[in-house]
Amino acid sequence: MKRNAGLLLIAAIILLAGTRTAGGQVLVESVAAIVGNEVVYLSDVETGVADSRRDGYRGSIEDLRCGVFQQLLVAKLFLDQARIDSIIVNESDVEGELNARLNDYIRTAGSEDALVKYFGKSITEIRKDARKVLVEQATIREVQRNIAEGIKVTPSELRRFFNNIPRDSLPVIPQKVQLSLIQLDPPQNEENKAEARQRLLDIRGRILEGASFSVQAIMFSEDPGTAANGGELGFMMRGELEKPYADAAFSLTKNTVSRVVESRYGFHIIQLIDRNGDMINTRHILIKPKVKPEQAARAMNRLDSIANLIRKDSITFANAALRFSTHKDSRINGGKFVSSNPSERDTWFTLEELNPEMYVKVRDLKIGEISDPFRTTDENNDVVFRIVKLDNEIPAHRANLKDDYQNLYSAALLNKQTKTYDDWVKKKIETTYIKVSEEFKSCEFLKLGWIK
Repeated sequence: MKRNAGLLLIAAIILLAGTRTAGGQVLVESVAAIVGNEVVYLSDVETGVADSRRDGYRGSIEDLRCGVFQQLLVAKLFLDQARIDSIIVNESDVEGELNARLNDYIRTAGSEDALVKYFGKSITEIRKDARKVLVEQATIREVQRNIAEGIKVTPSELRRFFNNIPRDSLPVIPQKVQLSLIQLDPPQNEENKAEARQRLLDIRGRILEGASFSVQAIMFSEDPGTAANGGELGFMMRGELEKPYADAAFSLTKNTVSRVVESRYGFHIIQLIDRNGDMINTRHILIKPKVKPEQAARAMNRLDSIANLIRKDSITFANAALRFSTHKDSRINGGKFVSSNPSERDTWFTLEELNPEMYVKVRDLKIGEISDPFRTTDENNDVVFRIVKLDNEIPAHRANLKDDYQNLYSAALLNKQTKTYDDWVKKKIETTYIKVSEEFKSCEFLKLGWIK
């Protein structure tokens, strides 16, 4: 994103924080509407319109303004209900997201000073405005959660929901597979690590003798995302960095160079460029352990032997995974490959979700077959060697209740919750003081009870 566009996006978010409770019920020039004790400002509407146009909207501006205005009115209904129900969101609950947002703002602006200069506000004021937006969003979610609490979809409701979807509107579900794997790390990988560490020590020595850290990063760093920029990461919070990296980086003083630091990505040396409050800007040089051809050959041969034992029924795949696999997440489950997302732990994958090497090996397997050994990278981008077994598959198909029950249930539940919100909004409109500026009274949706 270009810097100007990025700053406009930041401005949009900050402007949204301009909402204040209405002290009275007399409209002033800058107010678009009053909803209960909540105010919609004209700037809120215009900011939403500008955001949509930047996102590619090419329709009628008047339709867009009315659409944005309607969304804001509905949001204020939820916020007004939160006031009535005394729903207060703990601001500390949004602190993590707030820090991440501020970090993005500063990166887009170029520095904290540039952000402060752009808005003419202190970083404390900018932080306060952004926090208010996030708190309001969290408050709306809590009101909606209360409204939809206890809503479920019965089997008969699900069948009715499914049957009401025109067949040509049913989504095509891509092929999905269930896999088991056995993984081996490169033999003698500690030697490879020692060599990588020594390479980095040599580079560090040259830097301490006067060589430019940035030039050394461009020449030798194996982090493709930062090497061309002299190893610079940009301003980041501690929580956005790998813990070993963060611990080392935050202990540095400006322009000093760390000792060699090991993370799951390899070995780093780090230089502190600048510090802004809880954020630091660093540059680093990354060196990864290299797998030698003879080590790769040994791993592939061993996996080939294990695969042959399984094919001959000398050992089960599950037992072989427990005995030999180094893949911690799957070996205790008989090699079953599961999503690395702890909130999902899903065992079904589309082929597109697999890395390229896994994709190539799996696409031609039949159920129960074991692949030939292959080289790939794991979740930490380390070189590993694997064999995989296709446990089960669901061919590409139009969505149906038998194969896609959970996905259809989620869609039906969302549909039912949306209808519940819509019904709630209609009733809430009837009992809430609402006053709309003349400028918006041509919007068609207002005829649905908004103007009394």
